[in-house]
Amino acid sequence: MLSIMLRPRWVLALLGALAVAAVFAVLGQWQIARAVDAGQTADRSTEIVQPLAEIAGPDAPIKQSATGQMVSVDGRYVVGDEQIISGRLNGGTAGFWVVSHFQIDAAGEPAIPVARGWAADAETAEAVAAELAEQDASGESVTLTGRLLPTEGPEFPTDAASARVMRALAVSALINLWADFDNRSVYSAYIVSAEPPAGLVQIDSPEPNPEVELNWLNIFYAVEWAVFAGFAVFLWYRLVRDQWEREREEAEDDAAAASAGESLSNRA
Repeated sequence: MLSIMLRPRWVLALLGALAVAAVFAVLGQWQIARAVDAGQTADRSTEIVQPLAEIAGPDAPIKQSATGQMVSVDGRYVVGDEQIISGRLNGGTAGFWVVSHFQIDAAGEPAIPVARGWAADAETAEAVAAELAEQDASGESVTLTGRLLPTEGPEFPTDAASARVMRALAVSALINLWADFDNRSVYSAYIVSAEPPAGLVQIDSPEPNPEVELNWLNIFYAVEWAVFAGFAVFLWYRLVRDQWEREREEAEDDAAAASAGESLSNRA
């Protein structure tokens, strides 16, 4: 079999198979590089406060690069639009958020919900919400600083809880509860205030830790190219073996024919 492999015809065939395998290997390496590049996250400092208008706009989902960013914005709280969000964990303890309607000082006066702070029980949250409604009645413009997070999906209550108690901070649900809210623009996000009002605890909102995820489709393609590369060399080996088996069978047939002819001659 080795003698067949060393024949010029099969040596050239081997070089061709290796060339094809090399091309497949390069394609596999390229797919792996794409998978790694897709999983890399750009370095960004979410703790440097940025103006909200520079990183996100109303009436559109916020980008991944803006999620978790500390932002600042000028505006005023709308009186009477405080809502209570239940089932919110703070340091592992379930409690309540007080959420306010914030109207931004910008063209069109877009709105955005603001999670003001956390309370351990509903009574405290309701009391603080009532106090905030009185404090914010002046309508004075304030500078709000906090972490920008995407809106949550709405959830329907499963018990006879108060209509003022919600289970998710969903912008789509809040705008239906805000009084006299017209068709003005609204952010598909909310801000977790960095300065809770008196009576509430600051909401635990740590710096986001971006996860690096590989593109598994590219990894699958890379494995495919590696299999193709190995198959190119295996195909060459299989063809050489087939040639060897064919020549061996022919040699055995020739030997058998020669032996039969000799036997007939001896009988004659």
